[in-house]
Amino acid sequence: MNALGRQILVEYYDCDAKALNDCNLVASAMLEAARLSGATVVEEVFHLFNPHGISGVVVIAESHLSIHTWPEYGYAAVDLFTCGDEIQPEKAFEHLKKLLHARSVSVMELKRGVLEVHGRPLTHKPPMMKATLGISA
Repeated sequence: MNALGRQILVEYYDCDAKALNDCNLVASAMLEAARLSGATVVEEVFHLFNPHGISGVVVIAESHLSIHTWPEYGYAAVDLFTCGDEIQPEKAFEHLKKLLHARSVSVMELKRGVLEVHGRPLTHKPPMMKATLGISA
């Protein structure tokens, strides 16, 4: 049985508090993480909370990357959700680990859209959808 996507939930612990509260650094790190994984960035939004903490999302053609930081605890929660087999979310995970200076991590991977499709392969963008979206096969 195949899956439409993979969702990797990462908890970064003992991170650098200043890095976790630097909106420009977090946004830049997330965008570079998306690019390093091979994803196609569509849009981004990041918000710096008062007195501290950041939430952000990078929408990619293949799904999304999101982050929520708690600088006061040295903690960040990251969701790397990718569809298809071409994206390498592990590269995004490693990049973020390095830039956030995480000393420990917890990772959980889920298969999303586990479907049984008869008579054709399971792809995240079937040929009919690709034609509708103007994507070449």
